[in-house]
Amino acid sequence: MAAKHYDVKTFTSQQSIGYLLKMSQSLVHDRAAAAFAGHDLSFIQWIALMVLREKGSQTASELCRYMRHDNGALTRMLDLLEERGYVQRERSEEDRRVVKLQLTAAGKRKVTELMPLLVESLNETLADFSKAEFAELLRLLDKLVSGMRAQEARSDTDKTS
Repeated sequence: MAAKHYDVKTFTSQQSIGYLLKMSQSLVHDRAAAAFAGHDLSFIQWIALMVLREKGSQTASELCRYMRHDNGALTRMLDLLEERGYVQRERSEEDRRVVKLQLTAAGKRKVTELMPLLVESLNETLADFSKAEFAELLRLLDKLVSGMRAQEARSDTDKTS
């Protein structure tokens, strides 16, 4: 039987996993965005470039799903990144309806150039954590994400069955 971590009688929003994760994500994002201020890329634009660098060619839909970002906002962002020469769109040779996004050489250089900003911001954010605590935090977050993805996959399977 699965453990019950919350009780309706004692539940408070400030102690809910959703609230704490959302606050953590928002605060980390705000710090990173501040670190990127004054540069020609926003933090979220940099993340899109990082995804293309790490995962390779993607369609806009794939990138949108991976980043869990608004489709319309992502399209506008990609237009801007393409204008700046960081991303290029290429039609698939197998299926001309499919347009893949590629990181350009300038995009790769920009990701590398701005990487120290994020690393410094994250290190400052995590300054109160020991190496062991940080490793445990990553392990637990990875476990949480893996479990939620498994639940999502089961839910998707149930919907199609």
